[in-house]
Amino acid sequence: MTIVTVSPSVPKVAPSLIDAFKLAPTSVISDNLERLAGVVGLQPFHRSGRMAGTAFTVRTRPGDNLAIHHALQLVGPGDVIVVDGQGDETRALIGEIMRDIALRRGAAGFVIDGAIRDVAAFRASDFPCFARAVIHRGPYKTGPGVINAPVSIGGAVISPGDIIVGDEDGVVSFSPSIAETLLAAVRAQITREEETLKEIREGRYESPYGTQATQDQRTT
Repeated sequence: MTIVTVSPSVPKVAPSLIDAFKLAPTSVISDNLERLAGVVGLQPFHRSGRMAGTAFTVRTRPGDNLAIHHALQLVGPGDVIVVDGQGDETRALIGEIMRDIALRRGAAGFVIDGAIRDVAAFRASDFPCFARAVIHRGPYKTGPGVINAPVSIGGAVISPGDIIVGDEDGVVSFSPSIAETLLAAVRAQITREEETLKEIREGRYESPYGTQATQDQRTT
């Protein structure tokens, strides 16, 4: 069995840009990605806290975490470990021990298209973890797997080095090449929504989507 490592060193996004996206709701980011992008089918299993970082991707066969163990020796500060487990829910790909290794190495979180276990430990922690399911059954460790190649996570294609943001509403990803433009659009929408909420509180709000009664003007 061979683990294939592709581009183990991915250019990092400026920490200031990552920090800026930590303050951005995934719903607003999604709105400004034409409401088409983003991961579906995953949920947060940690206690609280937002996630933002760069994708460190792993593709593995269903129910096998050998490639994830290899990846944990390569990840660094700010990396989000994004695992394409093909959506399999029959065996957990990570648990508390692997979470603590990732935390120790400075990773920014996990995105697992598969199952986890030791869920009580995750729910007592603020280390971000988004996954598809929980199960007690442990993984195989025979491979194969691919590290740092494009992966498919809940209908979204995520490439190594993409920016990953997660909060209570879910996970969204995008290329660093559009990050500055996207951030400006996100900030503008946040400002507009804050003004809308203020108008609602002050009784000044008028919906732009209000319905109007129509009359049948057909002649008889």
